[in-house]
Amino acid sequence: LANGGELNMADRQQRKQRVEKELHEYAIASAYLFFCFTAILFYKSAVLGAAGFSAVPLGFAAAKALILGKFLLIGEAAGVGTRLKSRNLLQYTLRKTVLLFVVLIALTVVEELLVGWYHGHSVAVTIDERPRHSVMEIMATSLLMLLVLLPYVAVKELSRALGPGVLRKLFRSPSAPRTGSELEVKTDKNG
Repeated sequence: LANGGELNMADRQQRKQRVEKELHEYAIASAYLFFCFTAILFYKSAVLGAAGFSAVPLGFAAAKALILGKFLLIGEAAGVGTRLKSRNLLQYTLRKTVLLFVVLIALTVVEELLVGWYHGHSVAVTIDERPRHSVMEIMATSLLMLLVLLPYVAVKELSRALGPGVLRKLFRSPSAPRTGSELEVKTDKNG
């Protein structure tokens, strides 16, 4: 019984650490997306302000950041892009970014359909009620989303490639290396 209790306690501790790690990753992803969406909305508001319109729906940016942040974590947990064979980190990062973008689109469509279903609408009614956007607006929004995802994925993959904690140490170090050779020396000494 004592061994079972110890295993149960160790299992609980492991679960707690996993939940804390996932919540931390979710907070970072959502905060990053909120920052990006807010910047885009401020820009859009400035452009529309010149035409006499004014509205900055920050609540929309926050909600979308929270939803897409969770979708990013779902994509990561599902292993999106982990089986990619790439010649280098750049190619891998670009491919994974595109795949995560496709996952975000798919999960957003599913989300919209579920919200419509929850409100008692059929798929056709839900699709019909979506605001109509021009092809240019859809393309621009898609390109912006790809540009938002690219640095997010690049930093995560660079951090994985360097090893646990190395990138964080580099960013927080008062004497961060300024050249590649300094980086090699510092990472060789650390591990």
